[in-house]
Amino acid sequence: MPHTLDAPLRLPPALRKRLGRAHHVDPVRATLRAQGLSTVCEEARCPNLGECFTASTATFMILGDRCTRRCRFCNVRTAKPGPPDADEPARLADAAAHLGLRHVVITSVDRDDLADRGAGQFAACIAAVRARLPHATVEVLTPDFGGDARLVDVVLAAGPDVFNHNLETVARLYRDLRPQSSWRHTNDVLGHASRVGHPAVKSGIMVGLGETDDEVLATLSLMRELGVHIATIGQYLRPTRAHWPVARYVEDESYARFTAHGRALGLTHVAAAPFVRSSYHAHDAHLAHRASTMASGALAASSPSLRVLP
Repeated sequence: MPHTLDAPLRLPPALRKRLGRAHHVDPVRATLRAQGLSTVCEEARCPNLGECFTASTATFMILGDRCTRRCRFCNVRTAKPGPPDADEPARLADAAAHLGLRHVVITSVDRDDLADRGAGQFAACIAAVRARLPHATVEVLTPDFGGDARLVDVVLAAGPDVFNHNLETVARLYRDLRPQSSWRHTNDVLGHASRVGHPAVKSGIMVGLGETDDEVLATLSLMRELGVHIATIGQYLRPTRAHWPVARYVEDESYARFTAHGRALGLTHVAAAPFVRSSYHAHDAHLAHRASTMASGALAASSPSLRVLP
């Protein structure tokens, strides 16, 4: 059941963010509407929408805006989805080109109604972006595909530069927050992506849901054990009163502790701050990971006895 401590719905001043001026935000919205595309920025009521749209960036949400699951923290509506749109990959690639994206982030709703749970559409979107924007990097934030490694492989075979799948929360809260999902499946997806050798595996959690700082540290350790390279941690903000209540607003000292712990474990990049989200400044996170990986490789070459974590 939800944590009994419910912090005020009114945000502290430090967690209030400008939505962005219409003349900066509307051109991105116009591009998305013209192509019939959805974004998680809009559907999940992300607080960073104004900042990201003003910078002409967005996270595409494929396979419609209706999800087959009902997670208690998520604002995306639960309803029967429509069939996959065969033209969506091309339209997504066109929108990415129009926005001038250098790093394209693609996520989706859960599609438990489909035989491949949407894996084929992810692969098609990656291929379309590669053809349209050969110099752009591509990041995917996938659902768990029911824990089916064969479906994860469909996405990995398309060659995303970053493979992201979120743990979302700590183990103790997972079942209450995500009653139709499986902690084991989530772990299996990340572990499989790492075992097959993907060079940039990413995951993230929200804080302020009722977890303790020690549970966050333990989750970072689990991420490392699963082979995750990049971790994101950000403050949960309740979309409406019908959603899971906020248990606390996490202090800056805790975020600093999370970052230090993750880096000490060997994660190549840890982004931990109130407004951090999975795809927030995703290109910067990818570049930081690449720089760290290259530096580790150079150090290993000059010091053969040094063991570099995968």
